[in-house]
Amino acid sequence: MFEKFTSDAREAVVAAQREARRLKATRIEPVHVFLGVIASAKPGLRGALEGEGYTSESVRSRVSDGIALGDGDSKALESIGIDLDAVRASLEATFGEGALDRPAAEKRGWLRRKSGHIAFAPGAKKALELSLREAIAHKDSQIRCEHLLLGLIRGADDGFLDIVRQPDRLRERIESLVP
Repeated sequence: MFEKFTSDAREAVVAAQREARRLKATRIEPVHVFLGVIASAKPGLRGALEGEGYTSESVRSRVSDGIALGDGDSKALESIGIDLDAVRASLEATFGEGALDRPAAEKRGWLRRKSGHIAFAPGAKKALELSLREAIAHKDSQIRCEHLLLGLIRGADDGFLDIVRQPDRLRERIESLVP
């Protein structure tokens, strides 16, 4: 399928992997693909995204910074009588400071070598598949960043919807860019 991707769409997928690493994620999630699209978008698409308030910085600021349990988790646990600060203090006393903040251990590939590949999460895989369907629906022979973004919107998961609050509005804006 990747042979149908334009150079900027391929770069978006590569940038998604970089973003996942940068954010210490163990898998490439749809939001990482979104960040990759933002980084690789041509001026027309970039302008549309910026017009809706989506820049690399604004999206990154809304994505988890790799902390295993954050403020939202703390409030949810508190509602059922669990004090996250007490749990954190106990775990740090046992396992060392920042025990909950460490990224997951890196997987190693064949013969215990580090693998440079980060796997795609199911939602990101689905978005890539839907981008192909979007290209076909628009009678395009190649998958561009616009199609990637339309695939992300069409297959939106909760993490993506936390970032993109008005997917229908963004879809309309992107649709106007696709001939």
